[in-house]
Amino acid sequence: MTWRADILTLFPDMFPGPLGFSLAGRALEEGVWSLGVHDLRDFGRGRHRAVDDTPFGGGAGMVLRADVVAEALDSIEADGRPVIYPTPRGARLTQAQSREFASGDGVVVLCGRFEGVDERVLERRNVVQISLGDFVLSGGEIPAYALLDSCVRLLPGVMGSELSDAEESFGDGLLEYPHYTKPASWEGMDVPDILLSGHHAAIAAWRHEQARLVTQARRPDLWAAYAEAKTNR
Repeated sequence: MTWRADILTLFPDMFPGPLGFSLAGRALEEGVWSLGVHDLRDFGRGRHRAVDDTPFGGGAGMVLRADVVAEALDSIEADGRPVIYPTPRGARLTQAQSREFASGDGVVVLCGRFEGVDERVLERRNVVQISLGDFVLSGGEIPAYALLDSCVRLLPGVMGSELSDAEESFGDGLLEYPHYTKPASWEGMDVPDILLSGHHAAIAAWRHEQARLVTQARRPDLWAAYAEAKTNR
């Protein structure tokens, strides 16, 4: 069965965008996954197809209407696929979560704009809220690119090597080890001798140790979780 993504957005021309290139683009052409793009303004109200209104309680900006968003969501046959809303208020997206989404039949992504979406439709339609990090973007389209790319590359046959996912950052709870290629010497810097030794077990051990060191230095939160998981095994 083809993994399917449906996007609800005020800017349908933004898709497939970056998803039409590289691994995701080739997989889209080959039918490994499919993409449906739906214009929220098709469900707008009145002569001007209004999709938003001022927030109750006052404040700056506009809010996407619950009735408009609900009608748009209900027009899509989700068939059990999760409905995802990228927002700074969501839980941080993880590799494990992307892997979980990729293992299903697909996703429906609601791209917000303005001040966001009426909270009632998020609750009533059991929308999953995710965040890329502690920063704010103009809308949900860029997070949608990131989410879909993180899922599509995990679909069977998309990546060139079946080992790639296991060796990448977060594959085993650590950040990825550093990489080197030709030339072996560049601007006075040499590739570590171990990588030129041909000793595969020693190389694997070196890479694991480098992954541990970089995770400790750059992501103490990941390192703490990794250490705890090791202790509990």
